[in-house]
Amino acid sequence: MHVLILGAAGMVGRKLIDRLIRDGGLNAQAIDRLTLADVVSPERPKGFSGVVEVVTMDLSTPGAADKIVAARPDVIFHLAAIVSGEAEADFEKGYRINLDGTRALLEAIRRVGDGYKPRVIFTSSIAVFGAPFPEAIPDEFHLTPLTCYGTQKAIGELLLADYTRRGFLDGVGVRLPTICVRPGKPNKAASGFFSSIIREPLAGDDAVLPVHDTVRHTHASPRAAAGFLAHAASLTHAQLGDRINLTMPGISCTVAEQIDALKRIAGPKVAGRIRREPDETIARIVAGWPQRFDARRAAALGFRAETSFDDIVRIHIDEELGGKIA
Repeated sequence: MHVLILGAAGMVGRKLIDRLIRDGGLNAQAIDRLTLADVVSPERPKGFSGVVEVVTMDLSTPGAADKIVAARPDVIFHLAAIVSGEAEADFEKGYRINLDGTRALLEAIRRVGDGYKPRVIFTSSIAVFGAPFPEAIPDEFHLTPLTCYGTQKAIGELLLADYTRRGFLDGVGVRLPTICVRPGKPNKAASGFFSSIIREPLAGDDAVLPVHDTVRHTHASPRAAAGFLAHAASLTHAQLGDRINLTMPGISCTVAEQIDALKRIAGPKVAGRIRREPDETIARIVAGWPQRFDARRAAALGFRAETSFDDIVRIHIDEELGGKIA
């Protein structure tokens, strides 16, 4: 099996690569070829015995998508995107990367023709939903995003469904909750503080909290995100039906509950490294995001996430800090 990962240098991409290597394959089939693509050169994975091709590319560049699918990969994970805060700040870049890049990929697949019909897993976002919200948002809730990023992801979902309907590819869209705790350095995502208020204190550094403690959101760990993507690749069209875009499960909790989990696991001294500095722009963006989901359809299809925020904190400590707290 040939697997292509677009956005392979990103955090979720790296976690997915590790998961595929650890599992020894995908859908009970061995992976003998991995193509890893991103705007920066992805690292070559360790422990993989098959062929690895590393490609540095911008999917939105004319002709780039055609080149990357010319080898007819069997499974394509489309993770490439710029994040919410950056997409909002740079309107043109957001639409070029998040929309034009996605359309270029789907069109490149269609142009291959000759019976080529890969499985395409598209990473969408809960940002496709916009207020006012019901108590718990079902998959059938209408898409009324309130940010550029959410709009771009919503359009991507519709394109994926239509290209699947027409038989050009076999798609499934995975609406990720906020992935927390993200390792590494902060990015430009408006949701970045959800991770930083856990990650930085555990590493011995101060963290900035730009919103009120009562803000509620839904989270899943990087480990769960990789699991979502791998599991999505295993679902058949008969299982999915025509509704191929799914909201993933996660933990709904307030910022205060996040901090309480940090206190329980690492102590009040670590939690005391959080500094409150209100940011109106971030608060406005986050206020337009959903807080709680009814992900029963994803659960019925076998998608699994953590059952408490304490679990999410422990996963970060174990996987990123070697089990040690600064």
